[in-house]
Amino acid sequence: MLFTSYSFIAFIIILLVLYYLVPKKWQWSLLLIASYVFYFLCDARYLIYISFTSISTWGFGMLIERQGKKQDDYLKEHKELGREEKKQYKAGIKSKKRHAMVLCLVINLGILAVLKYTNFVIHNINGAIRSFGWGSPLTFVNFVVPMGISFYTFKSMGYIIDVYRGTCKTEKNLFRYMLFVSFFPQLVQGPISRYNDLSESLFAQHAFEFKTLWFGIQRILWGFFKKLVIADRMLIAVNTLKDNPEQYGGAYVFALMMFYAFQLYADFTGGIDIAIGVSNAMGISVAENFERPYFSKNIKEYWNRWHITMGTWFTDYIFYPITVCKPMLKLSKASRKHLGEVIGKRVPVYLSAFVVWFTTGLWHGASWNFIVWGLMNFVVIMITQELKPLYVRFHNRFHVDGKRWYDGFQVIRTILLMSAIRMFDVYRDVPLTFQMMGNMVTHFHISTLFSSSMLALGLTGVDYIILLAGLVILFTFSMVQRSGSVREKLWCKPVPVQYLAAFLLLLAIILFGAYSIGYDSSQFIYNQF
Repeated sequence: MLFTSYSFIAFIIILLVLYYLVPKKWQWSLLLIASYVFYFLCDARYLIYISFTSISTWGFGMLIERQGKKQDDYLKEHKELGREEKKQYKAGIKSKKRHAMVLCLVINLGILAVLKYTNFVIHNINGAIRSFGWGSPLTFVNFVVPMGISFYTFKSMGYIIDVYRGTCKTEKNLFRYMLFVSFFPQLVQGPISRYNDLSESLFAQHAFEFKTLWFGIQRILWGFFKKLVIADRMLIAVNTLKDNPEQYGGAYVFALMMFYAFQLYADFTGGIDIAIGVSNAMGISVAENFERPYFSKNIKEYWNRWHITMGTWFTDYIFYPITVCKPMLKLSKASRKHLGEVIGKRVPVYLSAFVVWFTTGLWHGASWNFIVWGLMNFVVIMITQELKPLYVRFHNRFHVDGKRWYDGFQVIRTILLMSAIRMFDVYRDVPLTFQMMGNMVTHFHISTLFSSSMLALGLTGVDYIILLAGLVILFTFSMVQRSGSVREKLWCKPVPVQYLAAFLLLLAIILFGAYSIGYDSSQFIYNQF
């Protein structure tokens, strides 16, 4: 059930009516039922996987919690124990907790790995078999890969790690925990919420407030505008250009690079806006996932603003644990001893970052283009980090810090660099991507971008005008948002102004959405994850 489908709109309207009609103590129960109905309507087979992940993670969380209680009770009953005896007992309990956490991670991440990456492994093995003539290739398997499996698995694994660390209170009610995992607005493409951040408002009792509902509706409409008016319209040209690389080289590659950059932004943030808007309409607070990423001055800043919940998940649960683990500390010590202080101290940080970006690429898709995409981000960030002293000297020498023209240059540079790296996502073929990027440089003719051939990509002159207007609105919205919430500012305006703004947005969606005969909105890009 796509967010932009008529069935989803009907589903949300019915849910909102029921949500505020039922007794408040039943609201979270209604959401659990709605979430499982939503997933059932997408594909009934998905329920097996998400239910297993929910139940197993909850069970292991309770097991870890019981070990903690067992420790507290034992130490209270045996106050005569010496310091060393207490230390040994605590170490034993901690070991049992760690084993429970690791087993939970292995089982659930193992399910994710088998479902998403088995065919990728088989594909690479078959490549080796063909290259060396070792025999018959292996047969691919047809697993059912649940929609959003990476998102709900990461939510669950974050929970079990937090329970183990003691930074998250164990949820004793299985059904409440199942709601946290399956909360339907986040199933499609996130955000990847932490239990501590989401649980309070998710399980709270919410009385009807017009402002709450109105703010949620506005956010939903804004998401529909981004998706239908901008993203789905750009998709037409993107598909034409990427599906015919032999015909569209040179400046067309640059056009594709920019089209996809803004299509992906409008598509992904549009979906997140709908997810947050639906949640907000019910009074549920969800973490923001974007903070004007195309205003970033470098790639590191960009990744602090883009898909924020994913970035913090990889940082908190992969980067930091690897950096401070015993093998890495030993490696750090050995590196400093044999390679010197300057290089040695970088080895563990860069190795941890390499693992994170390799994993990030693999998380996005089971193919080499995503892995290379992730590693390209790693390379650029590491180069930027190493060149930082030169940047500082340049800034001090020419006094460019704070200059608007230089800030603009940095923003444009970051957009172009990130868009270029993202071409591995567009062509989905590593050699072809390098070939097309080279072709763009060697056969670039700027006149192509202003010729009539741009009208042969499936977009008319009117389409380009609508896209330009849509991007101007996006830019204006982002500029206004820098000083505070646009919805709050609009709330302070007279009621007719509020209704007029919402009506114009709805009218734009109806009149300028990228519809066609037999319309069925294209799938959100991040649905595949």
